[in-house]
Amino acid sequence: MPSPYTFSDPRLSKLDGFQVEIDEARERADIILVRPPYNVVAMPERDQLRLTFETLDEDARVRVIVLRAQGEHFSSGGNIGGFLEASPEHVSKLAWNIASPARCAKPVIVANRGYCFGVGFELSLACDFRIASGTTLYALPEQKLGQIPGSGGSARLQKMVGITRTKDIVMRSKRISAKQALEWGIATECVPDAELEKATDMLVDELRTFSPLAQRTAKKLLNDTEDSTLAIAIELEGHCYSRLRQSDDFKEGVEAFNAKRPPKFVGR
Repeated sequence: MPSPYTFSDPRLSKLDGFQVEIDEARERADIILVRPPYNVVAMPERDQLRLTFETLDEDARVRVIVLRAQGEHFSSGGNIGGFLEASPEHVSKLAWNIASPARCAKPVIVANRGYCFGVGFELSLACDFRIASGTTLYALPEQKLGQIPGSGGSARLQKMVGITRTKDIVMRSKRISAKQALEWGIATECVPDAELEKATDMLVDELRTFSPLAQRTAKKLLNDTEDSTLAIAIELEGHCYSRLRQSDDFKEGVEAFNAKRPPKFVGR
C-alpha cells in the first residue's frame, strides 16, 4: 500500500501544493497535486517539484514516477500574482524547474484530466508518457495575459507537432482536446475518465517489466539525440547498444528468452 514519502531535505519538510507517496512493493512514487479545485501551481511549488524529482531519481526503491492530481482538473496553470512578486532571477529559473521530469533518468508518467493549462501543460510535456482522460483540455493561454509560455511549453510543443500547429495553439491560446492531442502525438494514450487510474497503473506495471538500465539508457539517448543529425543519433545509439551488450541485464534477458521464462532484471 502507498505511504507518505519521507524526505531528509529540510526544504521539503513542508510541501507546497502537492504530496508524495511511495509504494515500495510496486517500486512506484506518486507526486500528487493537492490544491483543488484547479491545482494552481505556486512559485515555491516549482522549486520543490524540482527537488522532489531529483530526490526520487536517486531513490533505489523507485522504478517509475507518476505525476497526477486530485480532483477534476490536473492544473489550470500558475499563480498569476506570483509572477509579479518574483524577482527576474527567480523567474529565469522556472523553465529549469519544470524540466525536471525530462532530466530524471527514470520513466515519468503524467495522468491528465480536466484543465491542463499553462505550467500544468508545460510540466506534462516534460514527462515521458502523457495519459489523458477524455475530459482533458490542453492549452497555453499566456497570450491572454500579454505573455508567452516561459517554462518550455512552446519549445517542446513545436518539437512534437511542428511550427504551424504550435503557432495556432500558442498565438491563439487555443484549447486542444484529449482526442486531438492523441492524434497529434501530444498524448501517449487517451482513455475514458473513469479508466485513467487503471490505465496509469497498467503502464507502471508494464514499465517495471523492463530492465531499469535499458530504460534509463533509452530515455537519455532519445533526449540527447532529439536535436542531433541522423548520423550522430545512429552513432550514439550504437555506443549505447555496445555498452548495454556488456550488462548483466542483457545477459539475463537473452537467457530468459532462450529458457522461455520471464526475465529478472536487476538494473546493472
